[in-house]
Parts: sequence; structure tokens; C-alpha cells
Amino acid sequence: MEEGKGRVCVTGGTGFIGSWIIKRLLEDGYTVNTTVRADPGQNKDVSFLTNLPNATQKLNIFNADLSNPKSFNAAIEGCIGVFHTATPIDFELEEPEEIVTKRTIDGALGILKACKNSKTLKRVIYTSSASAVYTQDKEEDTMDESYWSDVNILRTLKPFAWSYGVSKTLAEKAVLEFGEQHGLDIVTLVPPFVVGPFICPKLPGSVHSLLAFLFGDIDKHSLLLVSRTGMVHVDDVARAHIFLLEHPNPKGRYNCSPFIATIDEIADLVSSKYPELQMPTSKELIGVKGSKLPQLTSKKLMDAGFKFKYSLEKMFEDAVECCKEKGYL
Repeated sequence: MEEGKGRVCVTGGTGFIGSWIIKRLLEDGYTVNTTVRADPGQNKDVSFLTNLPNATQKLNIFNADLSNPKSFNAAIEGCIGVFHTATPIDFELEEPEEIVTKRTIDGALGILKACKNSKTLKRVIYTSSASAVYTQDKEEDTMDESYWSDVNILRTLKPFAWSYGVSKTLAEKAVLEFGEQHGLDIVTLVPPFVVGPFICPKLPGSVHSLLAFLFGDIDKHSLLLVSRTGMVHVDDVARAHIFLLEHPNPKGRYNCSPFIATIDEIADLVSSKYPELQMPTSKELIGVKGSKLPQLTSKKLMDAGFKFKYSLEKMFEDAVECCKEKGYL
């Protein structure tokens, strides 16, 4: 028996969500194996992970790639839980959708096969996305875990990031189906836009998108700045992942979306807290009109006992302060 709470694996450890999950796990007493894509030039700086509290004793970094699922075997060996956050992200459509989707599904299922062969594994938590929920042929104001994006609509209408939406929808369905077929304990977490502070060096796309009005990128990100969208603090997302690992009997999907707001409301909130920052005029924001996305209800997660910790104000305060600290603002 390992000291602390046991050994777990986090795939995609250098990402926004993955790195914050690692931070939380180390604080909570877990030993963590994480995977990063191999870097032939050895130029990838992972010091933001190795410098985390308790990392020296309890963090192990492995090279692995979704295009070679067997490369995850060593990182999964001896673990009681696996958090699969790694996913190909290709918003600019540099590759055909079917290639991105196949890599996403094959990578996830390859990891699950390694999990199935593990003698120690208790549960897999798969990080999905609200993009696997939102796209419907009917308008709804609130959506629970029974709603799935229609990939035929995504492929026909091709909205922004449609390829990502297809890959996340089909991969999550494949993951849950694999669990049912093979008796593997799998739950999925479905977050919308994730906002808050970040320990990874790169500005996370979701933070950039919802604060685009501060970066002068409104036009570039207007397709992301829908008239209303759900959002969640990154620490609440990380805590929800760990909550589902530790829960005695979770089942299926869990939405993780405590807030919904419009871009106008976000801009007002930030401007009242940071009057010194350059803000767009209301006339500039008028052009930022997109679809009014529904609320993803988190009732199932909260009924299971999870409590969201952060307010909407705190979420954006933490994001802005982190952006200022890292020189993005």
C-alpha cells in the first residue's frame, strides 16, 4: 500500500485542466503519474509541474501520445484512478474532422484497454466538454445529462469548432459504451468554458475567449463570444474530477456548470473590479452576438454531494489576476 491516498494517472498533464488536477491531487496526498507528449528536441519546459508542492516526492512524468495508446501503459500501471483529460484540439481545422475524431476515439479506447488490464484500477474519469451537449435540433433553455450534440447537425452546419464537437461527442459515447461492455467503472465530467487562474505557461483558450475584450480580440473571437454561455472555475472542475474518483458509486455523465452569463455581464463585472483596464465600448460589444446557449444543469453532481466553491466574480478575478501576473495583461 502506497503512502497517502494512492497512485493516480492524469493524461494531458501540461494542459489547463490537467495541470490543475495534478496540483489538487498533490495537495490532497495522492502520488501522481502524468503523461506529456514526447519532445524529441527536449525543449518542453515542465518546471511548472515539477515545481508544484509535493511534486519532488510524488509526481512522475511519462512520455505518451494518443496516436500510440500503448505508450500510456507504463503511466497507468499501479494506479487506482485515471483522469483522461488529453484530447486533440484543432479549432483551426488544420486536419480533416474524421482524422481528429479517429485519433480522439482510438486514443481514449486504447487507454481504457490498458485500464481494463490493470489489477489495481478502481475508476476512470473522462473529461468531456459542453460541445458534446449543446448542438440540438430543438431549442432548450436547460439541458441535463440526457442531452447529446447531434453530430449530423455539426457536420452539416459546421459552426466554429465543429470538428472538436464531433470528436468529443463520439469519444464520450465510445468511452461510456466501453465501460458498460467491459465492466470498467467509467464516469464522465462535462464542463463548459473553464475560467480562472492557470499554472501552465500558455494562456488557455477558454480564458482568452471569455476575456477577449481585454486583449483587443473581440472580432477574432466573436464566434466564441456567444450571447450567453456556461462557465466554471478551473479549481471547481479539478475538485469535481477528484470528487468523482472518491465517490462510492457515481454513474454515467455529470455536468459541471454552475454559472451562465452574457458577454455584456462579464464585461460589466470585470470593468467594475478593474476600472484601470482598457474596456470596449458598449457599441463594440453590440456586434458580439451569437447563439444563446442553454444552461447545463449541475443538479446531478450537486445531488451526489459536490459543492461548488467559487463565485462568478471570483472566477474572473482569479483569471484577470493570473493574466496580469504572467504578463498577458
